[in-house]
Amino acid sequence: MPRVLLVEDDPDVREAVRLGLRHQGHEVIAAETGEEGWEHLGSFRPDVVVLDLMLPGMSGLDVCRRIRDRDQVPIIMVTAKGDDVDVVVGLEAGADDYVVKPVRARVLDARIRAVLRRQDPSVSNTARPRPESHGDLVVDRAGLVVTHRGERVTLAPSELRLLLTLSASPGQVFSRQQLLELVWEHSYYGDIRLVDACVKRLRGKLGEPAGRPRYIQTVRGFGYRFGTS
Repeated sequence: MPRVLLVEDDPDVREAVRLGLRHQGHEVIAAETGEEGWEHLGSFRPDVVVLDLMLPGMSGLDVCRRIRDRDQVPIIMVTAKGDDVDVVVGLEAGADDYVVKPVRARVLDARIRAVLRRQDPSVSNTARPRPESHGDLVVDRAGLVVTHRGERVTLAPSELRLLLTLSASPGQVFSRQQLLELVWEHSYYGDIRLVDACVKRLRGKLGEPAGRPRYIQTVRGFGYRFGTS
């Protein structure tokens, strides 16, 4: 039973989502504030955090950044309709996915289960027995471990799945829509900002030079590819 930490200040939304997720088979602890959610993080040890961006006191963005500083638990943001800037900022802060209010339990359940599948090596059809070396970057698909210049790189689920997908076919160009479907299991084209934000975070963690990325390369007008040189 997946454990979900729900952080939402609106009591009606919080209760509706809590009951809906419980009906879908999740164990849920609900928090009203960012501070309360942060306290639950260590004691409850959730599999997924569902986090509203608009919180009193400690904002959802602050909570997201603090979680990412110490943990790679999947984070799904909840945003108000039309808050495109907040969505991009939240994704760049480390969120793995997002849903727009009004939140439907079935949609949120599907997003939760999809983000959890990204952590499961058994769902990767590109698994290989030995680590792959790409210059200074080593990708161990079986162990889901990535190292760069001998140092382990800690990646959130969507970042890891994106790297695994691209590096499985060096030189092949993937459109944003293809990556959206392969990594996030989405089909709505408007969600391609998930891809761009994740690429930006991944490049930062791999120490990619600005304007001349070695590994995650942009093919203008098409999408992204894993560099072969």
